[in-house]
Amino acid sequence: MAATTSSWRARAASWLEERYELGAITHFIDSKRVPVHRHSIWYYLGGMTLFLFIVQVVSGILLILYYRPSAAEAYESVQYIVTRVEFGWLVRNVHSWSANLLVAVAVLHMASVLYLRAYRKPREFTWVSGALLLFLMLGFGFSGYLLPWNELAFFATKVGTGIPGALPVIGHDIVRLLRGGDEVTGATLSRFFGLHVAILPAITIVLVGLHLLFVQQQGMSVPPSVESRVKNGERLKETRFFPNFVLHDIVGWYIALAVLAALAVFSPWELGVKADPFAPVPPGIRPEWYFLAAFQALKFLPSHVLGIEGELFGVLVFGGLAAVFVVLPFLDRGAASGRPSPIVAWAASVIFVVLAVMTVLGYILA
Repeated sequence: MAATTSSWRARAASWLEERYELGAITHFIDSKRVPVHRHSIWYYLGGMTLFLFIVQVVSGILLILYYRPSAAEAYESVQYIVTRVEFGWLVRNVHSWSANLLVAVAVLHMASVLYLRAYRKPREFTWVSGALLLFLMLGFGFSGYLLPWNELAFFATKVGTGIPGALPVIGHDIVRLLRGGDEVTGATLSRFFGLHVAILPAITIVLVGLHLLFVQQQGMSVPPSVESRVKNGERLKETRFFPNFVLHDIVGWYIALAVLAALAVFSPWELGVKADPFAPVPPGIRPEWYFLAAFQALKFLPSHVLGIEGELFGVLVFGGLAAVFVVLPFLDRGAASGRPSPIVAWAASVIFVVLAVMTVLGYILA
């Protein structure tokens, strides 16, 4: 019996190898190495981000089975999921909390890459794809926020979609494109649902594939200090990707899962009350924490700055910072040539501190 099973496995392996050359994949896995140094801990944030994205996809698919994307039924369908569907409350809490954890871990991942200057040649497009993925995660958060059709999400979305209206010429058209009209209505909900479950996932899958391909082709980067020691003849410590690095990565996944489960069980995500477009704006309306810094900064701006309308000035500044963030590898000439570039680290630190302060003020002053 054992001999028969062994023979069957051998024939199956031979059949697959003849058609798909799996031996090349096995050789790649066996030969792949990951550098080991005192900053290696930051390598695991990328895998943790991928894990949380997978959790988002799986939990989102389960929610779609019961969710109804219309102004008349959206709130009731979420209420049904939470109160009537078996473990529906858990799935909804997991989806909501994993969205927040995903953004937080992605920001930490990008910050580690920035400070370790891992975007330098030849990994410029690895950074660009990662930066675009971060913005897509924010897009997921913004589009998904409205879907429960509760009061807080409705008015926060009304404020958020109105911000592009400060842009000259095209501002009003962008607002109408986002809302499906001049106001936030059921048409807005339908658009955000399509964006959340179809358009953004399609773009994200392509970018995730490219990002992983770049990482696999170019390998893990090392900090400039480690790279300089290697150039001076010091041997770089390495470990096998499989199973050593993968097992450590899975430990990071378990940690993320434990934190996610604790938040989902002990701090359930509130549904609130159903949105009423004709009700007055309730006090304390604010966006999610990852948009709160920009929201608060716009509130602090005077009516005019340098002859430009205050809100327009803020939109242009944040748009410019986002553009610089994406193309940073091509602007940091020092990193490209292997020279230190402290101005990038200092500028990034100042921006991070300002964003953190604005976020805190947004909660305090709301």
